[in-house]
Amino acid sequence: MRTMEISKFTGCLLGTAIGDSLGAAREGSSEIAEIREIGPRYTDDTAMTIGVAESLIRCRGFDGEEMARRFVENFLREPWRGYGAGPPRIFTMILRNGRRWDEGLDRELYPGGSFGNGAAMRVAPIGLFYCDEPEKLREAVCGASRITHSHELAIEGALLQAHAVALAVRTRYPDLNREEFLTQVKGVVRSEVYREKLDAAGELLDRRADRKQVIQRLGNGVEAPNSVPTAIYAFLASEDFEEAVVYAVSLGGDADTIGAMAGAIAGAYYGVERIPLRWRENCENSRYLEELAERLWEASRVRSRGDRSS
Repeated sequence: MRTMEISKFTGCLLGTAIGDSLGAAREGSSEIAEIREIGPRYTDDTAMTIGVAESLIRCRGFDGEEMARRFVENFLREPWRGYGAGPPRIFTMILRNGRRWDEGLDRELYPGGSFGNGAAMRVAPIGLFYCDEPEKLREAVCGASRITHSHELAIEGALLQAHAVALAVRTRYPDLNREEFLTQVKGVVRSEVYREKLDAAGELLDRRADRKQVIQRLGNGVEAPNSVPTAIYAFLASEDFEEAVVYAVSLGGDADTIGAMAGAIAGAYYGVERIPLRWRENCENSRYLEELAERLWEASRVRSRGDRSS
């Protein structure tokens, strides 16, 4: 059991970086095209995912102040990762102006807050850490999202992605029931927009729809509702890890983020052994990601044992 769980944790983190790196060259493309060679660098999607994992390990759970600090430190170390305009401005508010992480700082940049997919793209470690504890998962996702994304659609998108990762961890390969998976993840969202998107995903799976229909119905943009359901669909429409991320990236648009999210879910289901060796060997910082995954698994087990004994 230990070996299988670590394989899934490792598959998830490596899967994030591989999907991200594969999609980086396709970001913003309006063409449908398959590529199978990953780029030399991952983007802010993986950089912030690493920050989430590091914070969870350090604190043995979610701590908003520590996670925000980790985001700032990692950004200052590698500002060239391709961050969007919003997060660096929020990091500046925290670093230079002493603002609190939970003030809803994005609302000063975007009316009502940002509903982009920045919270969802980095949330996979929370799905891993709390994979057996849905209420604690929800609480941690809501807190982690609000550091940069306080809009309810951004938070629900992150919840959807985290629950998809958690469910993928709990599902033994090759026992995936796609219809049941879709039904279970739909149960965690409250917004009608996500329910409609996931219903559409089910219809598209049944019809084996072409990619243009998928983009039209589910989207491929930077908004959380137009990318998180798409990543879940890419996972469910595929038969192995490689097919899942290649399909996700082929849709263009916000390809690195959709690829990262699909890679996280697929990696959590298939495990690291079923990720192509050429990608594992060529993925940037793969050794650190593997080490981080094992430490995250160990921290989650220690915290879980502590809860049972208290």
